[in-house]
Amino acid sequence: MNTLWVTTIPLISLSIREYDGHKRSLTSLIQNYALHDPLLTEKGLEQCAKLRESLKARFEGETDIAIVVSPMKRTIQTALNSLDFLIEKGVPITADASWQETTSKPCDTGSALSELAKEYPMVDFSSVDPVFPDKSSPAGAKYFPSKTALLARGRACVRALYRRPEKFVVVVSHSGFLRTSVSGWWYFNGDYRIFDFADGNGADLADDWADGPTPKLVQWESTLAGGLGWSWTDPVPLGEGLPEDGSQPNVVT
Repeated sequence: MNTLWVTTIPLISLSIREYDGHKRSLTSLIQNYALHDPLLTEKGLEQCAKLRESLKARFEGETDIAIVVSPMKRTIQTALNSLDFLIEKGVPITADASWQETTSKPCDTGSALSELAKEYPMVDFSSVDPVFPDKSSPAGAKYFPSKTALLARGRACVRALYRRPEKFVVVVSHSGFLRTSVSGWWYFNGDYRIFDFADGNGADLADDWADGPTPKLVQWESTLAGGLGWSWTDPVPLGEGLPEDGSQPNVVT
């Protein structure tokens, strides 16, 4: 059974999460959601170095592995900076629009595929949905920022990974999408979690939705606080904070 290994990256802000008893707050020191498809900040590049060190210690010897990345510049940068030790050995890195972030704000809207292909020739963009980066027209309905569309996209992502033949699949995606639509766990910037698919047979191993059964994810105990120990340990319900009508999701990304 293959394993899902998901990571996330800094957005365009240097953020601090603080505990005050049971009260949780997020303070954004620098934030500008109007930036289109932004690059990593210097802080983000520093986090990539720490992420790389941890991932290399865990997985440098793995050969039956693939990398899937959201086709946003910051996720591509994260993959290239933190997974270079795999890429240099010939591990394929493939872009997939299904793993993009939840909102249609400029910061979460991608660039033209022609531009990305020129800028990142080592990434395979050949199978990216040609509608990308559209999230608003009827053609881009799959990527609409509504609860129904986002949860359906998350389930489709999990099913697609389940069908893959590799032992490990590294997914470089976004904290908001991973938390609200895929796994139901928090991800601090630059942190990661590792999941197995539930092993065995029976209805108890998959959530049955109208669009088909979705394999359940079982997290490794070693990443309950994130692989780097930066993330919160309490799970959240899938769909929390996502709007029904497609207005901007009320989620921390």
